[in-house]
Amino acid sequence: MSKYVKNLIMRDLSARLKGVDGLGVINPRGINATKNNQIRRKLRGAGLRMMVVKNSLAKRALGEGKLKGFEQLLDGPSALIYGKAEVSAIARLMLEQKKAYGELELRGVYFDGEVYAGQKGVEQISKLPTREEALSGMVAAMLSPGRKLAGILKGQASKMASILKTIEEKAKEKEAAAEAAAPVGAPTA
Repeated sequence: MSKYVKNLIMRDLSARLKGVDGLGVINPRGINATKNNQIRRKLRGAGLRMMVVKNSLAKRALGEGKLKGFEQLLDGPSALIYGKAEVSAIARLMLEQKKAYGELELRGVYFDGEVYAGQKGVEQISKLPTREEALSGMVAAMLSPGRKLAGILKGQASKMASILKTIEEKAKEKEAAAEAAAPVGAPTA
């Protein structure tokens, strides 16, 4: 491969992975063309892409960017799975594809400067919440004390209302008993 072609490939790879925060790496060896297309179609449906790369060109293309350090996952034939989706979503899709195609080797996931190697690393990342799940959990945690306080106040208010109603009913009963006991011509208080 000429130096000109290598430079073109490196520029293309850098441009494709410019805004990517994390990625997954698999070994595409042993996957026939039909399975490869099925995997790519499934990934594309989730907004992800898969690209087979030459390890040395990938290392040079992403040398000092956000993805510096992911090259630990590059060993032998490598395919990068990347996209705008959350890294946990990438890991979940990788695990789905591993279940569908047992011969698929998961090399790992790179995210936030950390390498999560092998299938265990992918499983670890897949258990992380997505951004939406994390935000909904935070909102629920923030609203929980307010709900508890409102419940307490509502409970206390209903208890107080119940007590006041009981007192009012007893006062009416006493008043009715006093009127019944008073002589007919006597003035009432």
